[in-house]
Amino acid sequence: MHWTEEQKKAIDTYKSLDDIPVEERRYKCHTCHHIVDEMPCPACGEANIEVMCPVDHCHCPHDIVESLAYCPLCGAPICPECGSHDVSQISRITGYLSDVTGWNAAKQQELKDRAHYDIG
Repeated sequence: MHWTEEQKKAIDTYKSLDDIPVEERRYKCHTCHHIVDEMPCPACGEANIEVMCPVDHCHCPHDIVESLAYCPLCGAPICPECGSHDVSQISRITGYLSDVTGWNAAKQQELKDRAHYDIG
């Protein structure tokens, strides 16, 4: 992963999203897709917005990557090529593909801990 200097500083400064001072936090609105500095979202009024990881840059130009990396700050899956947190993670379970966002925390951790092999 090729982190920018700003991303490296955030990884070194904070151990979790809770460590980010309130006045430095940015928020990601999944309703109107804006990045905002306050809650509720001033663009659409959505109150259910999340603290944005300072490592995230919000735009992944890659359609499909074979594996995911995980953010060292917030633990979210990221694109291993650009570091964006805006990725959909799927897994093949008993013959079908499933979006893992609905999985509970334990099942998602199990997915992170799996051994990955390149048989190409």
